[in-house]
Amino acid sequence: MCGRYVVTKTVGDMVSFFDVEKVGETLAAESWNIAPTDRVNIVLDSLPKKTSEADEPAPLRRLEAARWGLVPPWAKELSVGSRMFNARSEDAAEKSAFRNSVKKRRAAIPASGYYEWRKNEDGSKTPFYIAPPDDAMFAFAGLYEWWKNPAAADDDPAKWVLSATILTQDSAGELAGIHDRMPVVLTADTLEPWLDPTEEGDAELVAAIAAEGIFATEEFSLREVGREVGNVRNNSPELIAPVESS
Repeated sequence: MCGRYVVTKTVGDMVSFFDVEKVGETLAAESWNIAPTDRVNIVLDSLPKKTSEADEPAPLRRLEAARWGLVPPWAKELSVGSRMFNARSEDAAEKSAFRNSVKKRRAAIPASGYYEWRKNEDGSKTPFYIAPPDDAMFAFAGLYEWWKNPAAADDDPAKWVLSATILTQDSAGELAGIHDRMPVVLTADTLEPWLDPTEEGDAELVAAIAAEGIFATEEFSLREVGREVGNVRNNSPELIAPVESS
């Protein structure tokens, strides 16, 4: 699973890296300890409305802020999303909470790295920071959804909530020694087909994206970090610093 991650890049960096055409409001700033229900930035491609029958508008790439933890349209309360910050790639296309998002609401979630905890024989847990070389920017494969708040007035800005989740898969390689699950990582080859709003997604697409993502994670390095990351109130560059050998 992926329950904490890091973004050390600015909105400008994301706009440039992902060739974003439209930037949303109230975007999330850099953070070294992003947790479920936090506001996070997501990249998505949407189709503008047609101006005529003959009009075939090109997809528009957007950078938007979303709540981390997908809230399905059928949810009665926003809190449902707090349990849906991850979606298993193996069955996301069949799950009622995620299948419509797999079909037509797929996203890339920018990141610099993420944390995972190794369970030790004595029951304790050791945190590790996992990231590509030089903490270069990359993206998780994600899903997004819009939720209509039944308790909010129609003119309330909070009437519609954008939320997102990160896909996960079985861990591979060195990462398997830390945890049995890892996030699905998008590559240069899988970013475009994953975001493409003109193609309906299915289980086959998810499986292909997940399989390709394993090659990207082979380049990731991991290092033990301090236990301070376990407290969501802690948020500073020191959290990703390696633990000094005793």
